[in-house]
Amino acid sequence: MILTGPEIQRQVDAGRIHISPFDDEQVSPNSYDFRLGDRLAWYVSDTLDCRKPNGVVTVVIPDEGIVLQPDRIYLGSTYERMGSEHYVPIIRARSSTARLGLFIHVTADLIDIGSINHWTLQLHAVQPVRIYPGMRIGQVTFWRTEGDIELYRGKYRNSSGPMASLIHLDAERESSAVSS
Repeated sequence: MILTGPEIQRQVDAGRIHISPFDDEQVSPNSYDFRLGDRLAWYVSDTLDCRKPNGVVTVVIPDEGIVLQPDRIYLGSTYERMGSEHYVPIIRARSSTARLGLFIHVTADLIDIGSINHWTLQLHAVQPVRIYPGMRIGQVTFWRTEGDIELYRGKYRNSSGPMASLIHLDAERESSAVSS
């Protein structure tokens, strides 16, 4: 069951949802609008390898913004540090952002319970679009769980700013397990 905006605010006040900084002007009927952080990263190579670390360039987004080009994945992050040990967050673009053809979290919209971070956003533009630091870019919803809760302990915990993929660590573990 999804939490309403007023319930999100109550749960933030109760300490069961973490959103910092929190602005009650960003509460929507059943979500919280989050902002884009001030850094952007993209991969150096045109061909990415799932078994190796992939280099990235990271820049500070200038006040006048930066234009995202199609056919490239960009990594941004939420300005707010968010998460919950009690509810499952799901993030997506605001409809105003989507209407510009900007995907803000391409395929991984489900955030693990217990992941309290500045979440990395996978930005993809359908056509060139200018983005700005601090713009309201997406929304997070919070969902009640059923069953035992196991908190997130994965490789991206405590992340801050845009994080490149660490999928190569999975390949290393799988390789070690096969050779054992």
